[in-house]
Amino acid sequence: MPEFSEENARALLALATFIGAAALPFLFRLAFGRRRRKGCSRALVSATLALGRRRRLVLLRTAGAERLLLLGEKSDLAIEADVAAAAPPPAEEPQEPSQLQGLFPLGLVSLFAGVAVGTLCGAFRLSLDAAGRLRSSIPDWFADRPLLGVAIMAAGAALAAGLAAFLVRRFVPAAVGSGIPHVESVIDGDEPPSPPLLLPVTFVGGLLAIGAGLALGREGPSVQMGATPAHQFGRFFRYDWRDQQSLLAAGAGLAAAFNAPLAGAAFVLEELLRRFDMRHATIALGASVGAISVVRLMDGPTPELSVATHYQTGTLDIPLGLALGAAMGLASLAYNRAILGALDIADRSRWPAETKAALVGAIGFLAPDLVGGGDNLTQKTLDDAFALDALPLVFALRFTLGVVSYAAGTPGGLFAPLLALGAEIGLFFGLLIAGLFIPGEDAQAMGMKFALIGMAAFFAAVVRAPLTGMILITEMTDNSELLLPMLAACFSAMAIAAVCRNEPIYDALKDRSARLARRAET
Repeated sequence: MPEFSEENARALLALATFIGAAALPFLFRLAFGRRRRKGCSRALVSATLALGRRRRLVLLRTAGAERLLLLGEKSDLAIEADVAAAAPPPAEEPQEPSQLQGLFPLGLVSLFAGVAVGTLCGAFRLSLDAAGRLRSSIPDWFADRPLLGVAIMAAGAALAAGLAAFLVRRFVPAAVGSGIPHVESVIDGDEPPSPPLLLPVTFVGGLLAIGAGLALGREGPSVQMGATPAHQFGRFFRYDWRDQQSLLAAGAGLAAAFNAPLAGAAFVLEELLRRFDMRHATIALGASVGAISVVRLMDGPTPELSVATHYQTGTLDIPLGLALGAAMGLASLAYNRAILGALDIADRSRWPAETKAALVGAIGFLAPDLVGGGDNLTQKTLDDAFALDALPLVFALRFTLGVVSYAAGTPGGLFAPLLALGAEIGLFFGLLIAGLFIPGEDAQAMGMKFALIGMAAFFAAVVRAPLTGMILITEMTDNSELLLPMLAACFSAMAIAAVCRNEPIYDALKDRSARLARRAET
């Protein structure tokens, strides 16, 4: 009888968790759907005031905010998007409307929510790993018939990417792209929370798109999927909207996506909530602990990236880090504008979303070593697999593939592609400095050192979340010796990005979605 290996056990666990994740929307529908219908509706008119015969002033209460609208005969006008946020809170109002009082019960709820998020995102992670192994093994199956193998790979990738775009367009348009801008809009009260149907659409669509080889990261779908069940936990226990916001943000699956618990909590506080207090920190840490515990049971505690040597900080590393950060700030300007420009071009195109996604999927197999989320490419960069003269070409191809993949209309994030590009720029910088200006320096060690620094600096310049970037790279590589030059590089990268008026990518994507929504209404 064959031995039941650890790999078989993980595959079986992935299958079980996938089935459980697929059942989550139906469970939530059964658990919460009828409860919601017994209460008030999603939008409730709190007050109305007639202004003449044809106009009315209406105070509309939704799930996340109170909106003041001016209704006219031919057009409506939103005077205030969030009345509660705009008005100062009453001085003597109690701040604990929830049935569960205190911080400890809320921490327990966030912990249980994190377990649910970790199960869902862990299954997604294992499924993507299996899809990546399948994609890599296809050329071996057709080694004696390479043309047939290439045709099958290209057709399969085109079909998978096109199906992913169809699922998004047909069922849940909010699942397109990273998902992080949508989560931020929900937290801000600009959009309603995602329906439970988002879970299977994002799970399957992300698996098809990233598994087909599109240069997209798993963290965007993980964040969006994780926010949905965490928010449902808050609704089930009848917390007020502020605590629901915190749970929704804390459920973001960044910790589960990268096996990085501290970075996941930092991302919630620094990027999603953008405020730090005891209540939000407790929720963020509780959800991160629950999620990462499940993920490590499923996938093990091994760091995401393997670094053979822990490089010590040298005398020149801080000034060189400042110089590298300045280069990253300029590179982030090109990257953000390329992403937004590609989205504009895709919107103006008359081709269906499925056709555009299928075309990108088929083209990706022209460079099979550069496709996918970017983890393997980042590891190759840290292993010094690319020569100095080949790095510009690798960077250009991966940059282009990442931009067109994001505009293809499928689920997929930007984190992992960002880290791959940052590692390539940092490696090129380190090798170039060692070869031209420091002849006695170990060029490989210098390149690897600045590849790690470059990942954090490029992330800080594009996303404008430096603490998350530094903690993320430290946890992914299990290497904390380079925090000081990382800090210098992140400072310089953010300063140059600010001088160039380069808006953070998620803010720009959120503003773009809001503009498109307003244009569609008119």
